[in-house]
Amino acid sequence: MVDDLQTTLQQLRQAQGNPAVSVFVPTHRTFPDNEQDHIALKNQLKVVEERVGEEYDKRTAQAMLDAIDAQIADIDHNYNLDTLAIFATPDSAQVLRLPFDTPERVIVGDKFATRDLMRNLSQSLNYYVLAVTNDSARLIEGVDERLVKEIKEGSARQQNMKNIPFPIHNTTLPTNSKADRTGSSDDDKYLKEFFNRVDKSMQEIHGVAPKPVFVMADSQNIGVYEQVCDNPSIIAGKIDNIDHMDDANPQAFIDAVQSLVEQQREARYNTAEGELEKARNENMLRTDLQEVYRAAFEGNAQTLLVKTGYRVPARIDETAQTLQVVDQSDENSPNVTDDAVGEIIDLAKQNGANVVFMPADRMDDKEPVILITRY
Repeated sequence: MVDDLQTTLQQLRQAQGNPAVSVFVPTHRTFPDNEQDHIALKNQLKVVEERVGEEYDKRTAQAMLDAIDAQIADIDHNYNLDTLAIFATPDSAQVLRLPFDTPERVIVGDKFATRDLMRNLSQSLNYYVLAVTNDSARLIEGVDERLVKEIKEGSARQQNMKNIPFPIHNTTLPTNSKADRTGSSDDDKYLKEFFNRVDKSMQEIHGVAPKPVFVMADSQNIGVYEQVCDNPSIIAGKIDNIDHMDDANPQAFIDAVQSLVEQQREARYNTAEGELEKARNENMLRTDLQEVYRAAFEGNAQTLLVKTGYRVPARIDETAQTLQVVDQSDENSPNVTDDAVGEIIDLAKQNGANVVFMPADRMDDKEPVILITRY
């Protein structure tokens, strides 16, 4: 699943195989559309069999298919997201459900095809929605306008939790408690105890996989949660305009926070532009792709700003640390990387840089890639 997709994709990016096969199958989240997903998967695996069978011996091809079959044997298409991705070698296979669209394709090489996924993930805003009522607390993960999943007891990230896994039910209120808490200091005490337990679980999950947290509750409960929250800085926004939170469809929470998602995105752009102006005054910018590549390679990358959608082919020599841009007509030539910007993004992220994809109207066409250096 996508509990730690960024790390998983980075690990796959660094892996090698002989061969390394990447399979992407567009899928559907809901019935009855998802009934056709098993057929689409079967068709793509037939392509894998043909491609690997043509380029490698039968033993290698069969080992590859066996590794994939072992991972998809029990797959339930009722839990599909937008893409099913398979990364396989003759020795092992990994299946991921992805919350964004990719073209249907099979890629055979000595490395897995994850660059487009990393780029897509870097462009997106991934976040949590913490929905709290007097009776329960639910945790939903979203990316942009799409639901990733509701985090429940059986999810991988909660299997070894020290605190209570989500969803969390309030067992602290005594019998005959006043549900509206009016005139009862005891009820306030029990509610704070419940919210404190919720926060301990939220802080634990956030500590392992940090993302902005949008708190959803009625206005009074938002105030109570903020009082007991151990680290209020994780709260990126608050909203109190959704009803029936105990049993609402998870997508309803994602829809309800879109104004906050847009505010976060705008804040990201404004922060990047502020850093850009400061760095420009201090002569700590690189805009030439060769200089950007070398700085990213050397770990001298603080923030990388990329114009959304910008790609350029180039010849890259890691030994010499050089990047030479070539004409678009040569992008399929030998030793040419079709997306040199993607390579720079990977290097920057590996070395701890922040990558921000900027809207086209907020980037100068003459400077589609800008690197703010560390020193």
